[in-house]
Amino acid sequence: MKLTKILVALSFLFAVSTANAGEMTVTGNMEATYNSQSGGTTGNPLGMDRELKFSASTELDNGVTVSVMQDTSDALVFADGQIEFGGIMGMFDVYVGADGSPVDAIDDVTPTAYEEANGAGSGTLNDIGGLAGEMGIGIKFTVPGLDAAVNAKYIPKVDGAENADNATSTNTNAAVGSGRSISVKLPLGNLPVLGGYMDGAMLTGGYEIDEVSTVAAANDLEDGTLAFTMPLGNFNFGIQRKAHFEGGAASGAQVHYKDLAIGLAYSVNDALSISYNTYESKRHNNAAVNPIQETDAINIGYTVGGMTIGLQEASTDNAGWVQSAEDDSRTIGISVAF
Repeated sequence: MKLTKILVALSFLFAVSTANAGEMTVTGNMEATYNSQSGGTTGNPLGMDRELKFSASTELDNGVTVSVMQDTSDALVFADGQIEFGGIMGMFDVYVGADGSPVDAIDDVTPTAYEEANGAGSGTLNDIGGLAGEMGIGIKFTVPGLDAAVNAKYIPKVDGAENADNATSTNTNAAVGSGRSISVKLPLGNLPVLGGYMDGAMLTGGYEIDEVSTVAAANDLEDGTLAFTMPLGNFNFGIQRKAHFEGGAASGAQVHYKDLAIGLAYSVNDALSISYNTYESKRHNNAAVNPIQETDAINIGYTVGGMTIGLQEASTDNAGWVQSAEDDSRTIGISVAF
């Protein structure tokens, strides 16, 4: 709590000043998909996603920027929002709100021409970064010399409440505690000696801890990931390790997952790209059989201006960590950003 109070005080101490004229923008995106599933009941294969984002920004006389963002859900009702004070003391940014978490933003950074291997419904995605929808306060800064981007966020209470001003979440969920999330993106080309051979390569890491239960001796939910990505001419390669511990259990071994994602994308030209993506998920649950879930996917993406046409053909073995279960999908999507 002391850290929270200090960050809030700093943000307002250096940010409050006369503001110059600001501007407001509205951006958004929409996507229409056709998705078919084998081995199950498809029903109506048509789907749709849409989102609007309202953004406003201004600059104070002391050079600090102030921005606010409010996005909408698929039902076009207000969803997450965030206020950010940028360039405080010329060194860091401070933000308050619920617009993802540092680890949620790097859940899968391996290159793809359209969707992640599990991104179009094939298999069961073991997601990390569960603090994405929580109200918290964060800080972002770049490490001098290395240009490593650090993003850290603290959530005082992981009860899912997104409070209005001058309000608290009171006893929305007294059984949970706090949460912390941090990510680091290090451009390897900036490293001494080896940097000359690693131009464009990126090392991305993150860790998140969520106090899902305040019961004595209960385990915390923990997520960790480390990824390496690198361009190779027209190719882009990426490999990522992920670990997810579900937490909550007061005794005994807790259920956890260890995953491996690999992506190889090839840019045919400025508009057309193809990729091969694979995802392997190992579940560790002493109360169940744990076959390895494996997903392979071929993606094609074609971009024209703000429109992208994507195709994914994906196949999963041992879907949902069930022995011999298969879950194949074929997806065609058209998305437009505006």
